[in-house]
Amino acid sequence: MEPLFVKICGLRTERDVTAAVEAGADAVGFVFAESPRRVEAALVRELVRAVPEHVLTVGVFRRQPLEEVRALTVASGVRAVQLHGDEGSEYYAALRQPGRTLVRAVAARDSQWRHDNGLGEDLLLLDAPAPGAGVAWDWSAPDFAAPGGRWLLAGGLTVENVWAAVAATGAWGVDVSSGVERERGVKDPELITSFVREARSEA
Repeated sequence: MEPLFVKICGLRTERDVTAAVEAGADAVGFVFAESPRRVEAALVRELVRAVPEHVLTVGVFRRQPLEEVRALTVASGVRAVQLHGDEGSEYYAALRQPGRTLVRAVAARDSQWRHDNGLGEDLLLLDAPAPGAGVAWDWSAPDFAAPGGRWLLAGGLTVENVWAAVAATGAWGVDVSSGVERERGVKDPELITSFVREARSEA
């Protein structure tokens, strides 16, 4: 059985990145959208140099112009682009290139939460209505239908609830940011380690 894919998002320091990599994260995310976790491309370029090839580096964007996204992606050196918005197929096509992973993030109750809409994303991410707010959505609701393909569960995940969330949804992977912070925008290395361990536990 394929191990659960774990992404730690909203990283801003070398310590954050080191903690995520050493904990066994499969991906690390850097926020370029308006957020308390926003980072500059020049800093991200320095941080990704220390990330092993097997760990995916992700730039996170929210309703930003295509040229801005393209420029920040190149300047930072990230290998994946995560889009929170209503970008169309031409937008995705313009960003696609060999070696780059495209992640489409949607609100969990959005009608477009499947891989069959023709946008061509590599990964789908189901998030809470307010991304980054640390508020969980009802993934245990009886009417929840998991999307097909490779998809990540996000929104209010913590060390305490991640295993139950994965068990309830059958998610291929998980994405966490505020759930591994000791205060808004400040990551806790111990929480990062504990989150990865609990997410992949079989207890």
